Amino acid sequence: MTITETERIAHEMGIELDPQRMPQHVAIIMDGNGRWASQRGLPRVFGHRQGYETVREIVRACGELRIKVLTLYTFSTENWRRPREEIDAIMQLIEDATRAELPTLMQNNVRLRISGRLGELPASLQEVLNTVVEQTKNNTGLILNLAINYGGRQEIVDAAREACRRTAQGLIVPEDLTEEYFSGLLYTAGLPDPDLLVRTANELRVSNYLLWQIAYAEIWVTTTLWPDFTRRDLIQAIADYQKRTRKFGGVPQSSTSNNYSVQ
Repeated sequence: MTITETERIAHEMGIELDPQRMPQHVAIIMDGNGRWASQRGLPRVFGHRQGYETVREIVRACGELRIKVLTLYTFSTENWRRPREEIDAIMQLIEDATRAELPTLMQNNVRLRISGRLGELPASLQEVLNTVVEQTKNNTGLILNLAINYGGRQEIVDAAREACRRTAQGLIVPEDLTEEYFSGLLYTAGLPDPDLLVRTANELRVSNYLLWQIAYAEIWVTTTLWPDFTRRDLIQAIADYQKRTRKFGGVPQSSTSNNYSVQ
């Protein structure tokens, strides 16, 4: 049986990942691009470009590990506070990268999803994102969910507003608004909640990211800056995750596997 590159690296590291305990949804806060560039005397945009190369590597690795969903914190609602030159460079990078990666996404059976307030993004970027989402919608492998112009509090507010609209229209009554129903109003509707949250650059906060969804996520933090993050780091994160006992507020279950219907 042919092993993948990621499996080969894990074996080289002396780590045997249990396929039955693989996180089905990995969410990553990709931090440290600017610091990576500054440490090298380069403009911050160079860090974002190198960070894109890391994204390509980690997407491939997650596909090889048969992870179902990978959510990447690509651009937050707070990131608009950055210098206009940096924002414009990031927007152009996302647009160019999304367009360029379409053939690879199709070849690797990856489906693209977007979470965030897309209507506030540049029109050309919206067009590219919508096009690639549409063209990959029938792919059945890894779901790559990019959180763009995303904020966890804003997502909850948007979901609450939609619930109010439906109530006002008589489509639901307050008693219909269960946790499950509310989850279906979020940007991530149809996706399982993250099992593993990874944060790079040694920052110990969640930064308004997936606030509803990470209620029971296992958190793994590394000092590695995102541009230097490799398959080895991902393997270490998953290996650590597999050592943990997930109780969800109760007692350990006899079975550690989770079954989700991913839409």
